[in-house]
This record gives sequence, structure tokens and C-alpha cells, in this order.
Amino acid sequence: MANVEKDYYAALGVAKDASQSEVKKAYRKLARDNHPDTHPGDTAAEGRFKDVSEAYGVLSDTAKRAEYDEQRALFAGGGPRFGGGGGGFPGGGASQSFDMSDLFGGQSGNINDLFDGLFGGGGGGRTRTTSGPRRGRDVNATVDLGFDEAVRGTTLPLKLSSPGACRNCHGSGARPGTTPRRCPTCGGSGSVVRNQGGFGFSEPCVECRGTGQLIDDPCPVCAGSGTTTETRTITVRIPAGVRDGAKVRVPGKGTPGANGGPAGDLFVTVAVGTHRLFGRAGNDLTLAVPISFTEAALGTTLRVPTLDAPVSLRIAPGTPSGRTLRVRGRGVPTKSGAGDLLVTVEVAVPPELDDTARAALQAYAATQAGDPRPEITAALGAATGSAP
Repeated sequence: MANVEKDYYAALGVAKDASQSEVKKAYRKLARDNHPDTHPGDTAAEGRFKDVSEAYGVLSDTAKRAEYDEQRALFAGGGPRFGGGGGGFPGGGASQSFDMSDLFGGQSGNINDLFDGLFGGGGGGRTRTTSGPRRGRDVNATVDLGFDEAVRGTTLPLKLSSPGACRNCHGSGARPGTTPRRCPTCGGSGSVVRNQGGFGFSEPCVECRGTGQLIDDPCPVCAGSGTTTETRTITVRIPAGVRDGAKVRVPGKGTPGANGGPAGDLFVTVAVGTHRLFGRAGNDLTLAVPISFTEAALGTTLRVPTLDAPVSLRIAPGTPSGRTLRVRGRGVPTKSGAGDLLVTVEVAVPPELDDTARAALQAYAATQAGDPRPEITAALGAATGSAP
């Protein structure tokens, strides 16, 4: 029989008419939030986990839920109480079990699979407690590069302050000349299995704190941790053509691994400065070049800068302001070849004219009888109903 004195609906935080999917959703959240593996040593969380597990064991079964609702109605109305403390439905008992696939969303009932999914695997997530080799953590850093350095590539030293293997004990945590011994409680595995109800849960060994080893004589430098904070200088190669915000991965330059495990990686985020002349569009460089009206009208040959030597650029007669000309192979170098230099010419209008220049322009204007904007003039005439 169910313990009718307990409100299973309140334990899961659902209404009495909640659907099975609502019950399941509430249980999954509460089980994850209060599981003993995420709160080692927290008796309150352990109690909440027991309560929600017991509640779900009843409410997830349609027949058991109906019988529980009926018993609760009788109990609330002063009817007879059924069973003794801690009893369950027939065949269940206090350790009534349920389908663990409900907790894992239809996957196999493996508690380790659940927490790998919750905290992530690999170097960036939760590492299972074990005395075996463990990968070190990844380290992130940011460097500022000049525009030219990012385009051409560079090599630079990078100083990092991060945990590293203790040089005194070489990462063992024990005083030099001594060695750690295997934990007798967990047999060196770093974890122990605790039975709770119908389940067995693996949790870190309290005796060795999940390391699988006991250190009787700790290293005086690292106090038995096996690591110390140290400043390292790492040479980082930045490839040519790197863009602002890009990440460069340096394998094996993160924090050292434990128990012979590999080191993590270093991820360098690049912040690229601007250039006083050039812009960038993908692998192309951009450059705006002012020209005079006469150069645009009559044509000319310009000398324009590149990241290397200057090049000559032919401006054809009648070139309009805003036209972009392409100089191939003078952009950002890549493995497959360099991008291009895109030169945009802009006709510069003098802010002031002397008398001679003004007279010359007025004489030129007098020779230009045509309308430079016929479509605009026609549109204006149509709008006003007058001839252009």
C-alpha cells in the first residue's frame, strides 16, 4: 500500500489532475536537481531525491495512481488507514522500482549516461571520479594583433599563469622519496557504490576524495595537491590571414592531466586592430583613393600602396566616382592563394576655389549644353505637369 499520509503531488509540484507527461517532466527536473551525485554529503538534497523518487514510483503508474487517489480520499474523509509506515503497493514495498528509462528520456537506464549528458563529457565537462588517467582542463587566452600581423601571420610569446604539475613532487602529491598508497575503502577506484532503495549509485569515495590514493606524507610545496600555480611562457604561431575574433588552438598547452592523463589545450582568441588605410572584406583588402575631377574625366595613372610594394593603377577617362577597381593577388595571403586589393576611387570636390579656378570652371560649364540628369528632370516635369 502507498503511504497515503504523504502528498506525492506536492512532492513533485504538480496538480492532482496533472497528465502523465507533466508528472514525468516534473520528476526529471527534480531528480536532476537533487541527485546525490550532484550534492555529495547534502542530506537535505538526498531526502528530497528520495521523496520525488517515491512519488514518481506511484504517480507514473496509472493503476497505482488511481489506487493512491482513492486511498487519499478515504484518508482525508476519516476512513481507515492502510498499511504500516513505509509500505508500498503490492509487490513494491518501500523499495518500489520504476523504469529508469523515464528519467533518461527513453535511453538505457545508466546513471552515468544521465550525468554525462547533464554536465558534458570530455575536457570541458564533468569528469567521472576515477583513479585512472584524466585529461587536463582547456585554457583560454586573448591576444591583441596589429592589422599587418594578422594578415601576414606572426609568432609571439604568451605568458600564462595557470595550474601546473608541482616540480617538487612531479605531480604525485607525495613528499619526494615517498609514494601514495591505494585507498583501501574504494580499492583504488575512486568511487564507492551506495544502495538506495532499488538502485545502486556510484559516488566519490570520501576517504580519498575520489582520487583512489591516500597520501600519508604530503609534498610540502603543493600540500598534496600535485599542482602549483606557475607562470609559463608559450610560443604561439598565428597563421597568416587570421580574422578578428578567431580562435587558434594550441594542442597540449592547457593544464596538465592527472594520473598520467594528457594535458588540455590552449585556445587563443585573436583581437585584430584596424589599419589607417586598408579595410578588409574576407580575404580582400579595401582601399579608398581620392582623385580630382580632371583625373576622373581625362584619365590618369595612379600609384597606390599595398601591404608590400606600391603598384600602378590605370584610371580610364570618364571613370565615375565610386567605381571599384581590382588589383589581383594583393590582398590577404591564404594557403590557396592571396585575395585581391579593391580600390574605390572617389572624386574629391575642392572646398574652396580661387578666382582663376572659378572662371575656368564657369567657362567649362558654359560648354556643357547637355542635361547630366535627364531622368530626374523628366520625373520632375511629369509631377508638375510642365514640360521639362
